[in-house]
Amino acid sequence: MTDPLDRRAGGAPHPGEQTAPETAQGPAREGPAAPERYADFAERPSSRYGPRRAHARRSKTRRRLRRTSLVLAGLVVLAVGGTYGWAETRLQRDVDLAAYGDRPPAGEGTNYLIVGSDSRDGLSDDDVQDLHAGGGGGRRTDSMMLLHTGVHGTSLVSLPRDSWVEVPGRLDTLTGKIKRTERDKLNAAFSYGGPELLVHTVERNTGLRIDHYAEIGFAGFVNIVDAIGGVRMCLDRDIKDKKSGADLRKGCHVLNGKQALAFVRQRHQEREGDLGRSKNQQKFLSALAQQAAKPGTLFDPTEIGPAAQAGLDTLIVDEDMSLRDLADMFRAVQGVAGGKGKQLGVPVSGFGVPTPKGNVLKWDAEKSARLFDDLRHDRPVG
Repeated sequence: MTDPLDRRAGGAPHPGEQTAPETAQGPAREGPAAPERYADFAERPSSRYGPRRAHARRSKTRRRLRRTSLVLAGLVVLAVGGTYGWAETRLQRDVDLAAYGDRPPAGEGTNYLIVGSDSRDGLSDDDVQDLHAGGGGGRRTDSMMLLHTGVHGTSLVSLPRDSWVEVPGRLDTLTGKIKRTERDKLNAAFSYGGPELLVHTVERNTGLRIDHYAEIGFAGFVNIVDAIGGVRMCLDRDIKDKKSGADLRKGCHVLNGKQALAFVRQRHQEREGDLGRSKNQQKFLSALAQQAAKPGTLFDPTEIGPAAQAGLDTLIVDEDMSLRDLADMFRAVQGVAGGKGKQLGVPVSGFGVPTPKGNVLKWDAEKSARLFDDLRHDRPVG
């Protein structure tokens, strides 16, 4: 028998043994043997052959993807951080809550005083005329609400601006003289001494320590409503008020900024006067919060979108208010609007009561004291 080695050295093949066809350059390579001969290289990353090059290409691609992902993540962090920082600088921290001293002790939970003022900052002369925002000098409030948050839930309490309260002694900026404590409308405190005297007056008459203050003027209010695409309100009657410019029909409407401002300011068709206006303001604030909470229209100061920018540009807050505090306040209002809290007004014993300072609204002494005591100790309110 011929040894296979002899055949490779030039010996004849065995009978029946297949041989590879010859070419002009000599015998062809054996077909099936080539894959087997190189199969093990695919398992060896250290190989210099083709499979190793494919492996290297895949590794480089993965590394590039990882680097790209890290760069994108870094850009997102920088963008968010930069936007957040920008928003922090937009807050007008102008209000010193301790300006008058003699404050009530801190209670349980957190109390915010939310004010809508008749400030015309940001409005042109044409805007003032178009929004019926003219008339009257000085600075006044159009709405005041006390927001309390705590372990027993959230309460939003309207403080009618015609409330008959005790305004603490102060320096009269017109005469330079010290004025003694006197009875007047709650709104007068804001006119006499701005946010600081208003906070001091609210604290004196409620016994509650105000932790944070937020105020928005006409321009900010209109801009926010327009930025979220309007607010849907359903009216049970026609409303036409020459002074505020309200001209709305019975039924459901999506109010734009101008219409919304007119609605929350009107009171001359309200049977309960300023008390009726306060109720309308609560209804509108709830509708505004619900609309702003919808995807795509979210007004969250930490999620800077058009609505948030519109609000931040005209918002005045206390010196200690952070963007996070403002977001907590807004979420609390949204919670109340969504049924996770209570909306109520100060209990009253009479409205339209004549006084030397005009017709006023008087609080029920016993019931209002009980309400404020419950809030101070963070008890559930009725």
